[in-house]
Amino acid sequence: MIDSTSTQVIVDSLITTKPASSSDWILHHVMDGDYLDFSPFFKVYLPQFELFGVDLSITRHVLFMWLGSILLFIVMTRVAKAYKSSMVPKGFTNFWELFIIFVRDEIAKPTIGKGFEKFLPYLLTAFFFILFGNFLGLIPFSATFTSNIAVTATMAIFTFLVIQYGGMRNNGAFGYFKGLIPHGVPVFLLPIMIVVELLGLLAKPFALAIRLFANMTAGHIVIYALISLIFVMQSVGWAGLAIPMALFIYGLEVLVALLQAYIFTMLSSLFIGMAVHQDH
Repeated sequence: MIDSTSTQVIVDSLITTKPASSSDWILHHVMDGDYLDFSPFFKVYLPQFELFGVDLSITRHVLFMWLGSILLFIVMTRVAKAYKSSMVPKGFTNFWELFIIFVRDEIAKPTIGKGFEKFLPYLLTAFFFILFGNFLGLIPFSATFTSNIAVTATMAIFTFLVIQYGGMRNNGAFGYFKGLIPHGVPVFLLPIMIVVELLGLLAKPFALAIRLFANMTAGHIVIYALISLIFVMQSVGWAGLAIPMALFIYGLEVLVALLQAYIFTMLSSLFIGMAVHQDH
């Protein structure tokens, strides 16, 4: 968490020509904080408290994660109620059904195969949770909680647990771990292969967490870096170059927001399918 600074320090960081100060200004906006930052001169500080020595302070990433969860609950509740009253989707329901069918038919079914229905609720939850978080982060003065490594790591851990559950449920605990070792491996290589396969199990959620975190952070850093050129060069003339480029990257961020939700869900589904159907 970045400690709050005085208004004067923030203003100085905007107009200074020192690269270090410029990077501090970028990190100030990208990373988590204990306040909502509406401008260099106006902030709303969030509640800070501890329970039994554990810091349970509310940060802007936590606040927007709650907001994303509430919006997701409201949207999906409305969609579910629409299906109860009419089996023919239209309007609002039809829009969200496109995403639901896409996850079902283009992600879960092809990658998991038989029995994919058991894992579809988790994959849909992960997809929409990431999607809402990514798009909330594109709103001015908001925060992208999917660019927080703690959030992406927690989601990756959930995927890891679902992978192990699916593998052991379909193959049995012994059969699942036995299936991780390739057939025909010489006995003297078994200790090495066991270590390699265990590292492979851990590498999958690690890759999921880092991929989502890095991609959602990188886009925001590029946008702020382009805007900071105006202040670093201390010339309004740079706005003619910096602002159109920043808007172009912002447009790409809309695509990245969709793409990263898809990639996380696709890889999670693929890993689950590999664990469930080890013989294929």
